Amino acid sequence: MIHVQNVSKTFVLHQQNGVRLPVLQNASLEVNRGECVVLHGHSGSGKSTLLRSLYANYLPDEGHIHIRHGDEWIDLVQAPARKVLEVRRSTIGWVSQFLRVIPRISALDVVMQPLLDLGVPRETCAAKAASLLTRLNVPERLWHLAPSTFSGGEQQRVNIARGFIVDYPILLLDEPTASLDAKNSAAVVELIEQAKARGAAIVGIFHDESVRTRVADRLHPMGTPA
Repeated sequence: MIHVQNVSKTFVLHQQNGVRLPVLQNASLEVNRGECVVLHGHSGSGKSTLLRSLYANYLPDEGHIHIRHGDEWIDLVQAPARKVLEVRRSTIGWVSQFLRVIPRISALDVVMQPLLDLGVPRETCAAKAASLLTRLNVPERLWHLAPSTFSGGEQQRVNIARGFIVDYPILLLDEPTASLDAKNSAAVVELIEQAKARGAAIVGIFHDESVRTRVADRLHPMGTPA
């Protein structure tokens, strides 16, 4: 599902006289269906850079990132913007602890929007969104309010529900359980396990060792030991 080959990325710090900061050097990775691979390494080892490159937020300087999109393989390094948007809409889901708050849009609408974008009937989308919000312990009294009024933890759970509303073949998880209590972390782990069971290929970053141990099929070392 994911084939990363010799990816390198260097950031140029223009406000520091053009200092060049190499973050990824010849990174390679394979992820299969139904497998959760956890990126593991010290701070600055390139975990977040690789994860963001898999979502085409960052463009590598070298290498290739091939992902399975329907019946074809797409190289995200070479793909035009319209193809990247198509891949994000139906193939790659991004789940993080941060929600980009949209004023005056209800939590229920925020969660179900990715499924609506695929042409699924609104009633079906609303039912699935409600189920996810319930599983993530977001009180029903909040569903029709804008998440901008929520606590940080509530916003985080709304964002997780949004990330899991579509059964994406590929999921990228950026610290989804950070700052969550044990009960809500367990709910997220359950969603990850169910995604694996249906065949999703998952790449994640988890600093919580207990969560990492439970969901990881294998660890992928990044950078050099601290």
